[in-house]
Amino acid sequence: MKRISLIIGIVCLKTTLVFSQDFYDRSIVQTIEIFFNSSTWDAQLDALATSTEDYLLADSVRINGVVFDSVGVKYKGNSSYNTNNNKNPLHISLDWVHDNYDYQGYTDVKLQNGYQDPSMIREVLSYAISEQYMDCPKANFANVYINGSLRGLYSSAESINDKFNGDHFYSSNGSFFKCNPIGGAGPGASVSPDLKYINSDSSSYANGYELKSTYGWNDLVAMIDTLNNNFAAIESILDVDRALWMLAFNNVLVNLDSYSGAFRQNYYLFKDLNERFLPIGWDYNMSFGGFPGGTGSGAYTATTLDPMSNNASTIHPLIVKMLSNAQYKRMYMAHIRTIVQEMFASSLYVTTANTLRTTIDASVQADPYKFFTYTQFQNGLTTAVTTGGPGGSIPGIQALMDARATFFSTNANYILVSPVISAYASSVASPTYGQTITITATCSNETTVYLGYRMDTPLKFTRVQMFDDGAHNDGAAGDQVYGAFVTMNCVILEYYIYAENTNAGLFSPQRAEHEYHTLMVTLPAPTVGQIVVNELMADNTSSAYDENGESNDWIEIYNTTSTGLNLSGLYLSDDYLNLTKWQFPANTGILANEYLIIWADNDTLQSGLHANFKLGINGESVIISDGVTVLDAIDFPIQTTDVAYARCPDAGIFTYGYPTFAVSNNCFLSISEDLLPLNVSVYPVPTSGNVFISSKEDGALTVQIVDLQGRLIYETVTQEQLTEIPSINWNSGYYVIRIVTQNNKVTTIPFIRE
Repeated sequence: MKRISLIIGIVCLKTTLVFSQDFYDRSIVQTIEIFFNSSTWDAQLDALATSTEDYLLADSVRINGVVFDSVGVKYKGNSSYNTNNNKNPLHISLDWVHDNYDYQGYTDVKLQNGYQDPSMIREVLSYAISEQYMDCPKANFANVYINGSLRGLYSSAESINDKFNGDHFYSSNGSFFKCNPIGGAGPGASVSPDLKYINSDSSSYANGYELKSTYGWNDLVAMIDTLNNNFAAIESILDVDRALWMLAFNNVLVNLDSYSGAFRQNYYLFKDLNERFLPIGWDYNMSFGGFPGGTGSGAYTATTLDPMSNNASTIHPLIVKMLSNAQYKRMYMAHIRTIVQEMFASSLYVTTANTLRTTIDASVQADPYKFFTYTQFQNGLTTAVTTGGPGGSIPGIQALMDARATFFSTNANYILVSPVISAYASSVASPTYGQTITITATCSNETTVYLGYRMDTPLKFTRVQMFDDGAHNDGAAGDQVYGAFVTMNCVILEYYIYAENTNAGLFSPQRAEHEYHTLMVTLPAPTVGQIVVNELMADNTSSAYDENGESNDWIEIYNTTSTGLNLSGLYLSDDYLNLTKWQFPANTGILANEYLIIWADNDTLQSGLHANFKLGINGESVIISDGVTVLDAIDFPIQTTDVAYARCPDAGIFTYGYPTFAVSNNCFLSISEDLLPLNVSVYPVPTSGNVFISSKEDGALTVQIVDLQGRLIYETVTQEQLTEIPSINWNSGYYVIRIVTQNNKVTTIPFIRE
């Protein structure tokens, strides 16, 4: 059981395309101004693009009026880049010189020039659709000026990097690959990130994939080996549902500059906390039939691209393996139906497309270097544009997708009759923690029904069969009501139903696993003294790291009771005159005698619990309240870097000491211990077997394993560079590894035992 309480938000099933209100707000054209000290900046950028692919130093970059000096800028792209272009794609690295530079938390700005897109909206519209079904970058538009002159309108897509992974997947430390050939794809390219198994030597894959993390080649090879040679184990190492959504999206939108096309590229792979690779699609500027390279399996027609495209390909093992598995094929087609019915048969996408067109209309007219005329832009939604380049013409988006919807309405695999899930329910509307409940589903035209569930958002879904046998609180046997038991060892249960027959499948909700139903346990609101500020760190450089790998200020709250408590609607503040400064999100709970971490980093755009204030190292206050009544408060004095201010024992008197992040405060550790970071790493995290500690420290290490009750359950002294800790017989849950060197340098590293 997971022992650290986490924020779990109810996912609302969206019926419209939702617009964010930040740097990637799609309703606003951003303004980006770049200033170079040389008039030959274009030639210098071209020279770098064709040689080292390095950045050119810009004197400054101004984003919506915010100025950043000394910024890295370079041209990017493959077919969209050309030395003769007046408007090339751009990559701006705000932190290339200054590590602390960011705009609303974003350090990289990636700008696409509208190449091969008369409509100018292909990329942004594609991401607006994609985000309904899978994690993907945000995207919108920006007018770009260089040395005071307008270069034109660009689409701007969020960079897939450590921040993206942390925001979406609760970690930024896993093996991470950009799946594009080194040097670019194209006819005659000798390698591609096609996921074909070559051999066990990781160097054989180096030109097809770009490593973005410090390690990971062996992980990638293991996944590719499993996909090709041990497919029965694929769910242990690849998030199959995300892969199916990506392939379904590529097919419906005829997005062939992707894994589903001739070059099998333009996606990322990130290994998450569950030790599974997650596929992430990107670079959608040639979706809606704009890519001239085809599928890689012979001639095709965009309007009638079959959902089984490449199912017998010799160069697309992911597609071949997924579609050769009968259940995965049914799930894939269920995702196809959902995208087609929600977005295209309904014409919902046209509303979004026209909104985007209205937003950028004036900017397109003013663009001095656009690749197509303003008239072609006006007609780009409905009318094909003939080009002199490869492919000959670029289809009008609406003309293509209306024809696609008509094609699917008669496609043999699409029209197979799915089951119907007419109802789902919990046997207990407001369960208590630890209570065993039944989830039921009422179905028709089904042969088998499954429940997918998880106890916390970062965890993977467990899929179990539901039964209509009268023995699972499902009513009478054979009444088409199915049941499965679940024990509520969590604050909130996230779940979905999947039903299938021999031909087709159906999810409830239909966007599962990206969206899901929720059921929260009944927890009382705390009273005075039941929750306390238990520990804080006002100048953290190495004691703990958030999902994005950042060492920010943190506050630990402790539940002093033997009952779980509901923190929803309570407030945390550093100002007695503004008690409602930051509100705990809905469905935030803290279990009995447990700990909850809030990052005090003024970065509310990150996932998880991030307050809108920081802590002052010179001392200030931390207050928990309901907005009127103070439940607990602490006025802390001057703080020291990486030294905690903590109650000893838990809920006791404050003192300085060694930080014990999200675990029982240890009153026997002296602050005289050196708190410098160690050159050690722990893997795999999480683990279902043993855990390994890799060290580059000199001399012996003392290794202690502590559970979340503060109990020392294992201790050893080692001088090995690689130490194996036998955790296979431990209970599932969170643990903390404490490592001490001979000269009293200390670090603590949390990990999950599955």
